[in-house]
Amino acid sequence: MSSTETSPRPKDIAAEKGMVNVQIDGHWIQVPRGTRMIEACKIAEKEVPHYCYHPKLSSPGNCRMCMVQMGMPPRPAPGADPAYQDDGYQEISWMPRPVIACANTVAENMGIRTNTDAIKKSRENVLEFLLINHPLDCPICDKAGECRLQEFSVEHGQGESRFKEDKVKKPKNVKIGPRITLDDERCIMCSRCIRFMDEVAHEPVLGFSDRGTHTTVGVYPGRELSNNYGLNTVDLCPVGALTSNDFRFKMRTWFLKETPSIDTHCGTGTNISIWTRGNKIFRITPRQNDDVNSCWMPDSHRLSYSCPTDETRLTAPLIKADGIHEETCWNQSIRGAADALKQFDPSEIAVIASGRQTNEELLMMRTLAAELETEQIGIVSRLQESDDMLISSDRNPNTTGAKLVLASDDPGASLCHILGNIRDGKTKALVVASEDLLEAASFTEDDLRALELLIVIDHQTSATAQAADMVLPGAAPAEKRGSMVNVTGRLQKLNAACVPPGDARSDWEIITDLILALSGDAPHEGPGSIDAVFETLANTVDEFQEIKLASIPDLGQVITETGVTIPLVERENQRRANGEIVG
Repeated sequence: MSSTETSPRPKDIAAEKGMVNVQIDGHWIQVPRGTRMIEACKIAEKEVPHYCYHPKLSSPGNCRMCMVQMGMPPRPAPGADPAYQDDGYQEISWMPRPVIACANTVAENMGIRTNTDAIKKSRENVLEFLLINHPLDCPICDKAGECRLQEFSVEHGQGESRFKEDKVKKPKNVKIGPRITLDDERCIMCSRCIRFMDEVAHEPVLGFSDRGTHTTVGVYPGRELSNNYGLNTVDLCPVGALTSNDFRFKMRTWFLKETPSIDTHCGTGTNISIWTRGNKIFRITPRQNDDVNSCWMPDSHRLSYSCPTDETRLTAPLIKADGIHEETCWNQSIRGAADALKQFDPSEIAVIASGRQTNEELLMMRTLAAELETEQIGIVSRLQESDDMLISSDRNPNTTGAKLVLASDDPGASLCHILGNIRDGKTKALVVASEDLLEAASFTEDDLRALELLIVIDHQTSATAQAADMVLPGAAPAEKRGSMVNVTGRLQKLNAACVPPGDARSDWEIITDLILALSGDAPHEGPGSIDAVFETLANTVDEFQEIKLASIPDLGQVITETGVTIPLVERENQRRANGEIVG
């Protein structure tokens, strides 16, 4: 009796694990049952070029670029058993014509070939057709450097065109929405943008019209692409057909540095990449995290970035003299702030931290309040309506972190108490960080005027900063390292993409210096780095135990359960479970 007759066959071993055996370019691998052929090739580290396929969208199979050769075991004759070879697999009979890999799923004992002469010729032919009417204006196209048509043309194209007739010229520089421009002549009809607006944004305003080489993509008559998630179609476009008005013609992508970070405009904490050159931000794009934002982000958050060069940035410490702010140095401003705070009884001082601050900054604000011996500390709550997509009802990015660090279930509740004490004349000195109280809280100009001392730590000018006796310039979210906890309880990292302008510094350094000036301790007695601040956090707050700032994964890690879910992610998980999408 041979060993293959006594040992379980590969199909049985794979089936026990919910897998199937697939031979890809001569090598057998196991992949989960139901895997698309293109994903199986990815697992085998075999690239299959494609345009229309995207794992987060349905697969129409209309670009025909992902051609592969497929084979299956021959069907046994009626009444006969399948024939197995000595290695336990069945012989593969190859189909004479190629098939698309994006819309077909694998099966047991399937064979896939990605690099035969027939497949290479098939891809060359597809590319030749795609390029027939394409303008090939790579030197001026904004997509140059990250264009899949350009890349695949080099890797799989013929290198020259046999097309001698006039190209079909389509509309160029068409404004299809307030933030997006369409160069229709570059479109290769992949339909990714159409499917995104239909399946994810649920506002199907895009569609194809006409037929054959005259097919064009456009918005339905009387409509425009103004959806708050519309700029995701620019990310999806594999060529330069859709471009962002904000980024168009401003910078070549190969000059930009990419820094992974998180969005700070709401509690979702969308994962982003910040693209910079020098000390200037040129664009923000979403970074894939299937537990937070999938591959998407809202336009309103994407375009709300501030650069160190913005006119509203605070760049030097300010002290008010005779009603006018005058620039000063850090030593004088910190010493002046500490001396001024020492003039008040602890019961007369309040500290307003912010749900926009990092966990490390919140810890230092808590330490500052302890040094001032005041129990009046809170944050400004920002609760608005969720968009049922990615924008959370909590517009603070780190309310969850504030709850953990400040050890309060509702850190915003004490704000009313602080305001009441100011109006009663009990609180006379206030330290505020990263907040414009006139805009976000219920403060009035009279409330701020009633204070005898107002110290503001912020990176931008505001009405509160205008009213302050001392202004200490901090760092913007894109200029600092740190961590935040999103509404679902996931701890995530911010990374510095820029350097604070002028004399501005990271907030944790400013607060540390103020604490040292109040306590009279030597500088070396304070934390020497933000990693040291996080280490203190890990030693004092249970949820952060045994975590280091540098070890937080790029996709974050869950440290607490909040019971909150993200609607878009929930819908995507359901579509994946239904088999509508892959990723």
